[in-house]
Amino acid sequence: MAHYAVGDIQGCYDPLSRLLERVNFDTNKDTLLCVGDLVNRGPKSLKTLRLLKSLENQCVSVLGNHDIHLLAVIYGAREPRISDTFNKILAAPDAHEIADWLRHLPLLHVNSERQYLMAHAGIYPWWSLDEAQKNANKVAAVFKKREKCINLLENIYSNEPSRWSKDLAKVDKLRFTINAFTRMRFCDLNGHLNFTENGPDQKTTKELVPWFKVKNDSLKNHRVLFGHWSALGLLNTSQHLGLDTGCVWGREMTMAKIPKTKDKAVTLYTQTNSNA
Repeated sequence: MAHYAVGDIQGCYDPLSRLLERVNFDTNKDTLLCVGDLVNRGPKSLKTLRLLKSLENQCVSVLGNHDIHLLAVIYGAREPRISDTFNKILAAPDAHEIADWLRHLPLLHVNSERQYLMAHAGIYPWWSLDEAQKNANKVAAVFKKREKCINLLENIYSNEPSRWSKDLAKVDKLRFTINAFTRMRFCDLNGHLNFTENGPDQKTTKELVPWFKVKNDSLKNHRVLFGHWSALGLLNTSQHLGLDTGCVWGREMTMAKIPKTKDKAVTLYTQTNSNA
């Protein structure tokens, strides 16, 4: 009953398959944890989604920004970009079945028994874990209803608001929640998120810090699994596990065997992407 977490797949089916073979992944009892960005930029997004979907309850994934972009394109809420590589999904006979599966994925997954939680970009530092879960659940409730999901997808593409407030309008709260869980990297110490800086965390300044360097005591009993930040590379501490190691950019995909408690070290496996 092992739990394996994998970084951003982004349609890189072959290195994912090789990693699953290396750890002898048992589809009857093991769990694959995906930190989001399952699709796009890589060559085999459709094959990747069909594999993950076929694992049923043995795959636990959160939504990433590229997954949400795919949903928006499938539902006509947004035009595809020239750089998108998911045309095979759009033309597939099971495209809407895949979309139904995707929009039922959460923004946040919490496993208190094994002391980890998972979100694509991370946890907004000014939320308690309880607040993060409640806000993620509100988005999930909208996404589960197709028409409401489409309406929200038509209204999420903005960098504003950049800071959380309980006084925000409902749609602004939903937009901020999605942005925080799927696009966050840097923030300032007043709680504003910066969506333009995407370099390594060494670019930290007095005004701008990586979200995971802002203390959040409500998360101290959990290891936070996340991806999204390929320039950051592997981050492996007892508190944070950043797994986006730039596979889609020709580097490598990283998989981690998650221990039963947070005070034990993870076991790492890497696979070079020879097809990038």
